[in-house]
Amino acid sequence: MVKKSKNKERFSEIRNSKAFRNYEFGEKFEAGLVLRGTEVKSIRKSKAQINEAFCRVEKDEVFLYHAHIAEYDFGNLNNHQPRRPRKLLLKRREINRIRGALEKQGKALIPLRFYIAHGLVKVEIALCVGKKLYDKRQDLKKKVQMREVERAMKNR
Repeated sequence: MVKKSKNKERFSEIRNSKAFRNYEFGEKFEAGLVLRGTEVKSIRKSKAQINEAFCRVEKDEVFLYHAHIAEYDFGNLNNHQPRRPRKLLLKRREINRIRGALEKQGKALIPLRFYIAHGLVKVEIALCVGKKLYDKRQDLKKKVQMREVERAMKNR
C-alpha cells in the first residue's frame, strides 16, 4: 500500500473571526454553495474572506452577500466577480425555520466558516443575536483568566 503524504498547505477551513466575537450563536445549519469553477479553486487556495458576510432569505431562497472570494490567478476571461451574491442550497424546511426566526425573533443569519466535505464546498451558517458591550467584556475577562491558569499550570 502507498502511504498518503500529508500536505500541510491543504485547505482546512476559512473562519469568520468577527462572528465569534460579536454574536451569540443559536441554531446552526450546513448549506451547499452554488459556485463557479474558478471560485472553488480560489477557496481551495484559502483566498476567501467571510468576515463581513451575511445571508438573506429572498423568494424562498437564501443568498450569501459580501463574501469575498478572490479571482483565480490562472483564470481567463470567464473568471468570477469577487463579491457577487451566491445562492445557498438548503432544504425547504430549513429555509422556513430560518425565515420564521429572522422575522419573529429579530435574529441575524451569519456565515461562520467555509469548509470542504466530500469534495464539495460547504458553508456553516447560524442564527445569531448580537452581543452587548458588557458581554464582550465578560468574554475578554474569561480569556485572560484562562490564559493565567494555563501559564500557572505550565510553570509547575
